[in-house]
Amino acid sequence: MPEYKGSLRSKLPTVGTTIFTVMSALANEYKAINLSQGFPNFECSPELVELVNSYMRKGFNQYAPMQGILPLREVIAEKMQALYGAKYNPETEINITAGGTEAIYSAITAVIHEGDEVIIFEPAYDCYVPAIELCGGVPVYLQLKAPDYSIDWEEVKKRVNQRTRMIMINTPHNPSGAIMTSEDMQQLEKIVGDTDIIVLSDEVYEHIIFDGHQHQSVCRFPKLAERSFVVFSFGKTYHTTGWKTGYVLAPEKLMAEFRRVHQFVVFCVNTPLQYALAEYMKKKDEYLRLGSFYQEKRDYFIKLIKGSRFKLKPSSGSYFQSLDYSSITEEKDTEFAIRMTKEMGVASVPTSVFYHEPVDNKLLRFCFAKTNETLEKAAEKLCKI
Repeated sequence: MPEYKGSLRSKLPTVGTTIFTVMSALANEYKAINLSQGFPNFECSPELVELVNSYMRKGFNQYAPMQGILPLREVIAEKMQALYGAKYNPETEINITAGGTEAIYSAITAVIHEGDEVIIFEPAYDCYVPAIELCGGVPVYLQLKAPDYSIDWEEVKKRVNQRTRMIMINTPHNPSGAIMTSEDMQQLEKIVGDTDIIVLSDEVYEHIIFDGHQHQSVCRFPKLAERSFVVFSFGKTYHTTGWKTGYVLAPEKLMAEFRRVHQFVVFCVNTPLQYALAEYMKKKDEYLRLGSFYQEKRDYFIKLIKGSRFKLKPSSGSYFQSLDYSSITEEKDTEFAIRMTKEMGVASVPTSVFYHEPVDNKLLRFCFAKTNETLEKAAEKLCKI
């Protein structure tokens, strides 16, 4: 292939390959147990797979509507009404997306202009800031407070100004597993009231919540919902991250802007998957029992590593568990994560990469969405460190 010799000015000069790709590649190279990237290593429902196949055989293999098929949007509307008491019009306020990342990118692109400020809370998932910067927006970083990764709302008030266009939240939170409370939502409601600030709420782990807690979606709070894009994921809910299918909710005016962008990013989403999901979503127990399913996984992983030198950080949601290794070594988390993968056979994600300026709290993030056998093998290695 000839070499490109022209000048090139990168729009994302500081962005390289994501840490998830790096650690997964390292795990493959060194035959390590991969607890780094957030995906299950067990199969999804055979019934769901059969539904997808059946719709393929029935000929549902051409473009779906740009908004997503109406039966799927209708069953989503029913779910939101039942779980959160929120009424969304499936025609004008629900859109099927190519996963949560596309939903987040399209929502940001739809409303953020050059110079607009977007408040994000660190540690933050890595797709947020690049999307903001590609639009010419300015990320405003606020750190979640240790040890519980809570939001300092007084600090938020101080940072809000006339340039603030959006506040991004994530609950349950990746990477920490923290959750936002109803009091948090009320504080946010007060801050954005009487402003034009838009809220973008990443709720892809909505059903993976533990210890009797209730997911506090912005959809529960009408004054927040009227100014919010709310993002969800079928991949996280049905163990199908590779299908890259999700959805976004927003009031009609915001959704109209979202669709202007979405139609030119992906136009539409995989057709047979949508029909299969529309049918499968009627089995409400499949998502209602997800929290207890993953709480068993979390608790089992915790039990397995109790004899190790790692210290546990509470995880109230998501399928991630953070472990403090400060009693083991003073190495940077990036260095220790790499060494642990190469020499000890377990891959994790160093949490400093979720900050724009690395904050090394001696924490590693482990994904416990794995079979019990995988967790047992990983824990055996961790307990030897």
